[in-house]
This record gives sequence, C-alpha cells and structure tokens, in this order.
Amino acid sequence: MNGPFHAQMMGSPMATPELDEALEVDVSTAENLPWMCIVWDDPVNLMSYVAYVFQTVLGYDRKRATELMMQVHTEGKAVVSSGERDKVEGDVKKLHTAGLWATMQQSS
Repeated sequence: MNGPFHAQMMGSPMATPELDEALEVDVSTAENLPWMCIVWDDPVNLMSYVAYVFQTVLGYDRKRATELMMQVHTEGKAVVSSGERDKVEGDVKKLHTAGLWATMQQSS
C-alpha cells in the first residue's frame, strides 16, 4: 500500500487507534457450554430395541433406558447424554452404529 492514499490514511486519526482503554473479555463464551446428544424418534426401530441400545451403549439401567425411550416415542426426541464435545460426539457415533437417529447440539 504505497502512494498518496496510503500516506493520507497513515496521517488520519483513525489509522492509529488509541489503546489506552482496558478491554474486558467475557470468558464464558459458547465454547464453554456443554453439548447434548439428542435421539430422535424414527419409524424403523422398535421401542424395545431403542431401550436396549440405551442400556448397552450408554450404560443406563433398564428403568432409565425405558424412560428415555418413552420420551423419544411420545415427544419425538430426548437428550440422552451431555458433556464435553468429544464425549458427546462419541455417543452420537455409537448410536449411529446401532442404527438410531442421533444428533448433537450445544446447550443454550
């Protein structure tokens, strides 16, 4: 950027901003929010199979696995795990391998 325009910009007050003000940065950014694994209702898998997957893949006892399966069935979806992104990505992949429709999203 050489030439008269560059010289003109360098001489303007906007070209060299004042850095005397202290800036506060909000460290509670979206990156720090937990992730959720959501299982969605589908017309393919039997309810008993979905509960079985929740037990064997996610480690829920039979009662909790059945509650989550019923939430998927009646409400169309259920949050089945949450935590750090890597953990939730792993859960989604395992559920996909088992044939369930799972997605992940960040908590809000």
